[in-house]
Amino acid sequence: MQHPTSSTRELIHLGWPMLVAQLAMMANAVIDTAMAGRLTVIDLASVGIAASIMATILMSLISVLLAVPPIIAHLHGAGQRAEIGREIHQGIWISLALALVAILLLRFPGPFIAISHLQPAVETKVRAYLAASAWGVPAAFALRLFFGLSTGIKRPRPVMLFNLLSLAIKVPLNALFMFGLFGFPEMGSTGCAVATALDAWLMAALAWAWCLNNPRYAEFELRRRITAPDFAAIREFLKLGLPIGLTFIADVTAFTFMALFIARLGPVVSGAHQIAANLAALAFMIPLSLGNATSVLVGQALGAGQPQHARHICWEAIRFGMSIAIVLCLTFWLGAPYIAAFYTTDHQVQAIAIPLIMMVGLYHLGDAIQAITVNALRGYKKSVVPMVIYTITLWVPGLGGGIVLGLTGFFGPARGAPGFWLAAIASIWLVGGLMAAYLNLTSKQHCVHQPADSGMESVTGVK
Repeated sequence: MQHPTSSTRELIHLGWPMLVAQLAMMANAVIDTAMAGRLTVIDLASVGIAASIMATILMSLISVLLAVPPIIAHLHGAGQRAEIGREIHQGIWISLALALVAILLLRFPGPFIAISHLQPAVETKVRAYLAASAWGVPAAFALRLFFGLSTGIKRPRPVMLFNLLSLAIKVPLNALFMFGLFGFPEMGSTGCAVATALDAWLMAALAWAWCLNNPRYAEFELRRRITAPDFAAIREFLKLGLPIGLTFIADVTAFTFMALFIARLGPVVSGAHQIAANLAALAFMIPLSLGNATSVLVGQALGAGQPQHARHICWEAIRFGMSIAIVLCLTFWLGAPYIAAFYTTDHQVQAIAIPLIMMVGLYHLGDAIQAITVNALRGYKKSVVPMVIYTITLWVPGLGGGIVLGLTGFFGPARGAPGFWLAAIASIWLVGGLMAAYLNLTSKQHCVHQPADSGMESVTGVK
């Protein structure tokens, strides 16, 4: 058994490049919005709406590939290096199928457009943006598969570096196609999608060319002829991956509908909520990265037949993650007025945002627990029960409770946006508690039932 500080060092070593990579991906969206703001109001609106639709479609499907790191980690921990290549080959077939679905949804976005009730000028640009972005979908899946491979074998720095490189070339690519520099066609908001697609293809080509020619990846036999679809292996992959994708959908849609209901309260309240939501998303990147690192380390420990060490990693990650979360919570509480002033100079928005920012601090404590525990459970190849917990808890006491507290007088006067955040805090704490209890049960069962030398059983079966 490793010393506790050793596990913490491993979590930091694996987690910080993932954090930088996540922040780089978020920065891409910020760049698109900022550069679209230099065009027309219609372009800015179309980028915001189209990017939201694209992110919902793409991330809902690509999140299925979040099963790759724990699967690869199990194989790596068990010393089954050649099997990693075969698993990646099956991941290619799965990625192709998912990419086709994503392309069709982006090319025919009618249902999403109908919900939005867009002005004709905005709708035209949104459709053009989505059609252009569809060209980059296969590359996005290829890139995610590479990220899953590198993360699963505890080499996250290439993931970080390729994300930073992607961010570096995004600005000039946007400028070329959005503003028509150096003789390129001026495409406005559609140029943003073209740049994103081209960026994805460049990064996918560079990442896989580097990987296939890197001696450190040679042992995985990735250059071997791609194996035919193995439906038994694909089924096992999807048993882990599909619930992860559905979990993502439940999470995103609950937060999206929360924003839509709060929008009924007017632009000032909606603006204050957006500040709080943005802070929550930024803070979430830390436990998310720590959770991803935990998933890999747990998977490798189980693959190596070390269930006691896997359990130790889980609780060390929770302790470390909660320490950081408490610091962030105190920062939001003490610095709420300054944070609100940083986001906006509108005093009405600031007045509403300050208590919401303080509530984000409490929300983040529960968010940190659930982010770490749900990813640790993926290391144990557990995703169905977490999906059920997420869906029921975020939608019923979370969104449903928010509607009751925020918009009705059922429990006294309607509380507006704070009512939604109170329900969100209660629901995310409930999710975190249930996930922690399930993780405790799962890790104990592995310690009791898995012999010290039987890592193979964990590698091959999704439970």
